[in-house]
Amino acid sequence: MSPTPGPDALGTEVHQILEPVVAEAGLYLEAVHVGGPSRRRLVRVTVDLPDGPGGVSSDRLAEVSRAVSSRLDDAEDLLAGSYLLEVSTPGVDRPLKTPRHFRRAQGRLVTITTTTSTATGRIREVTDAEVVLVDGSGSVSVPLSQVVRGRIDVELKPVDDAQD
Repeated sequence: MSPTPGPDALGTEVHQILEPVVAEAGLYLEAVHVGGPSRRRLVRVTVDLPDGPGGVSSDRLAEVSRAVSSRLDDAEDLLAGSYLLEVSTPGVDRPLKTPRHFRRAQGRLVTITTTTSTATGRIREVTDAEVVLVDGSGSVSVPLSQVVRGRIDVELKPVDDAQD
C-alpha cells in the first residue's frame, strides 16, 4: 500500500489531472485547494479565462464543473472517500499579481501599491513589463516589477456611468 500524499502533494496531483480538462473547456486553471479530513475533503477549483478582459458565464462554469467532477470521479484512488467540490472564478477580490491578472482586469478601476507609492486608476493597457492606468488627470505607467499589491476597486455604477 502506498502512502497517502500530504495536502500540498495532493493539491498538486489534483491540479495536474484537472489542468487538461479545464484547458479543453477553453479556460485557465487558476488554483486548486484540497483540504479537510480524508473522509470529507473539500476540493476548491478556481477557473478563469486564459487572458484578457471578460467573464466566465454561469453556463460555461457549470459545464467545466461537470467535466471536473467527472475527471475527479475517474481518479477515485486519488480522493478516497467523499468530497465536496466547489468550482468558481477568482472574483473581484482576487489579488492582482501577474500580467495576466492585470489584463483580465483591463478597463476596471484598480489600486496598485508599489515599492514607492500607490496609484489608482482604470487599467488602459498591460504589457509584460508595465500597467498603464488612466484617471481624471492623465495616465501613469506602473512597472510590474515594483508592484507589491494590486486590487480591483468595487464600483457601484456601471463603467459608462462612472465616466460622468
